[in-house]
Amino acid sequence: MQGNEPVPNQTIKRSARRSEQDWFKLLFRIRGSVIPAVMPRVLLCAAFALGVLLLYSWGWPLASPILGSLVPSLVLGLLLVFRTNTSYERFWEGRKLWGSVVNLTRNLARQMWVAIETPQPGDYEAKMAAVRQLPAFAIAMKLHLRGEPPDGELASLLTADRFAKLRQMNNPPLEIAFWVADYLQTQQAQGSLNTHQLTYCLETLDDLVDALGGCERILKTPMPVAYSIHLKQLLMLYCLALPFQMVDSVGWATPFLVGLISFAVFGIEEIGIEIENPFGHDPNDLPLDTICHTMQQNIEDLISLVPGAGRSPIKAGL
Repeated sequence: MQGNEPVPNQTIKRSARRSEQDWFKLLFRIRGSVIPAVMPRVLLCAAFALGVLLLYSWGWPLASPILGSLVPSLVLGLLLVFRTNTSYERFWEGRKLWGSVVNLTRNLARQMWVAIETPQPGDYEAKMAAVRQLPAFAIAMKLHLRGEPPDGELASLLTADRFAKLRQMNNPPLEIAFWVADYLQTQQAQGSLNTHQLTYCLETLDDLVDALGGCERILKTPMPVAYSIHLKQLLMLYCLALPFQMVDSVGWATPFLVGLISFAVFGIEEIGIEIENPFGHDPNDLPLDTICHTMQQNIEDLISLVPGAGRSPIKAGL
């Protein structure tokens, strides 16, 4: 219509306004930030700076610009960058491993659902139970990495006997991988799965176990304690030396500036700590609950299809 802007332009403007609103929402957001964690340290440094300022105003000769070379900013910056980059590498590797778990689970489930024949009564239900063990593997892997026992989310995908057995195992996802492999071998022995298909399925299952091992490597390889201690000591030394450098030049603004700089450097360190272990429940951890729920939905969608009949839903009674 004449006089109206094209629809694409309106969409772009709405998107730009929404992006600007989201920017300001994130600017003042507390949940997921490092503010609660670093604020006690920031207040400590600001209070120390206030004490130095008061003593200086009473005539104490505390101004000492030479302390600026005590912990060079370049050295501290390199340490913080290394700390943050190392933590992000762990976070990103964890995300890639879980992305591979999603893809491998989908591929293995599709191959099992299409390739395994079900000529005998009960074979179809057995195949459905075996395929549902794949999202169960992912959920068990999530709980294992979090140090949590098997729960109701996992019980809905397994029989009561197997769920009880799983609660006694030290590594539940590895036990589920064993059950899937045993089922595949049984189907090949019965002639419902040929050798090439079995080889592909077992190799995919091996890749799932490799992804589990990669996540365990991240979880059980923390940052060296000596490095963490040294970085914290340097950060505190740097922040406590700031008021002696500033008090002569900025006066009563010293506590504010010290608090601001302390917030910046302590915040960068805390971000590294937050993302170092990406498998927990914190807002900055990987959304493993959402990933596992999506995988479970994908598998349920898959088993609603009849192999060889396109995407037609399974009729009741089949």
